[in-house]
Amino acid sequence: MSNTSTQAQTRIRALLDEGSFMEIGSAVTARSTDFNLDAKKAPSDGVVIGHGTIDGNLVFVYSQDTSVLNGTIGEMHARKIATIYDMAVKMGAPVIGILDCGGIRLQESVDALSGLGKIYRKMSLASGIVPQISIVLGACGGGLSVVGALSDFTFVEKEKGKLFLNSPDAIKENTKEKCDTSSSAFQAAETGNVDMTGTESEIFAAVRSLIPMLPDNNIGKQLEKATGDDLNRTCASMDTMVGDPVYLLSQIADDCAFFETKRDYGKQITTGFIQINGTTVGAIANTKELHDETGAVKESFANVLTVASVNKAYEFLNFCDAFEIPVLTLANVNGFCRCMNAEKNLAKCMARLVSAYTNATVPKVTVVTGEAYGSAGVIMGSKEIGADLVYAWENAKISLMESDLAAKIMYDGEDASVIDEKAKEYDALQGSIDYAAARGYVDRVIAPADTRKYLAAAFEMLYTKSVETPYKKHGVK
Repeated sequence: MSNTSTQAQTRIRALLDEGSFMEIGSAVTARSTDFNLDAKKAPSDGVVIGHGTIDGNLVFVYSQDTSVLNGTIGEMHARKIATIYDMAVKMGAPVIGILDCGGIRLQESVDALSGLGKIYRKMSLASGIVPQISIVLGACGGGLSVVGALSDFTFVEKEKGKLFLNSPDAIKENTKEKCDTSSSAFQAAETGNVDMTGTESEIFAAVRSLIPMLPDNNIGKQLEKATGDDLNRTCASMDTMVGDPVYLLSQIADDCAFFETKRDYGKQITTGFIQINGTTVGAIANTKELHDETGAVKESFANVLTVASVNKAYEFLNFCDAFEIPVLTLANVNGFCRCMNAEKNLAKCMARLVSAYTNATVPKVTVVTGEAYGSAGVIMGSKEIGADLVYAWENAKISLMESDLAAKIMYDGEDASVIDEKAKEYDALQGSIDYAAARGYVDRVIAPADTRKYLAAAFEMLYTKSVETPYKKHGVK
């Protein structure tokens, strides 16, 4: 480590295990002398790189240093980040970038621009090989915002973190005061690029919780660790909290620990990681409501698929499949969002999600907790698109549509008593979970309280799953 402790080094030490950080390339400095650049000292060329551990797990890290040329990206700055990526891929370990940057270094022009392109390329090549995490603690604008989007997980400091492609004032008919599009809150809710906002210490704590749940790379074995949590533990209040997947997943998980991703984006679907019997599982669940710490409902949603929520599920599922993380789906959906944005974009998004479920070769288990109506229900991890096992709770429903709507269509023009009678008949015949189970669409009907027990057994059985797929370069959806 260099003799002078910078903010960049202090941040790295706060993130990593104590005493584990080993700096690389501390003697590197800017090579360009244009525009009097040689008169300015550039120790480490504005970025500190190296490796260390988090909870004993090897990670590679870089941290931009705003005290050196405002942390701007120049030729050697970019080369150092590229070096870290080369080492991470060779060693098969995650990369964590702490971003706080003044943009592209003007004095180095095309050399700096070429360096940014090299970072893009290294990140793209590493995608699906090692996990990539970005932590935005200051400015991350213009072309550097792509670095956040290329990462698997992005965290933004809630006050000082600024993530933007264009500054708010550069957007036609907008100002920062009107809508701060660079703020952590806007980016988290609107773009799908941010997993969590918080203070610097909260973000570091979250990353330290996430790393042990992730595999080091794409060719390692599934994560396993000992758990003292009873695999046969019953899960209380599951049936009364059916609409809140954060609660459900916390109850199912070892030690009730759930790490949620993209919490503020596409809230009609919840995604994140749990561990069951010590094995990390990626979870995708429809969201109907969310509760606060007292158990009161704080947010409610129509249980429909939206553009944002489907995109969120698609990207998460792709990450899990790339890193051999089993997938659990909790299905509770009865249709699609009806709005202009959905009409323009939702079919395309759903096509990608269907393709992701179909092509994912990891173990896939689905639990129908509430409704699974129509093609929306099919898309949420049904057996028809590749689930290995499908369980359903005792009061769940799998059907083409709600029984009263089906009766109105089939008996159009009949009086209300006839429609009511036929709706009950339709619900009994084709709306019950027993009907779906009798035809093999559901493998077992279970009590909500027993969900953890059945999932533990299911993922243990699927541990050795192996799939031979026909050769193709990649799908086109």
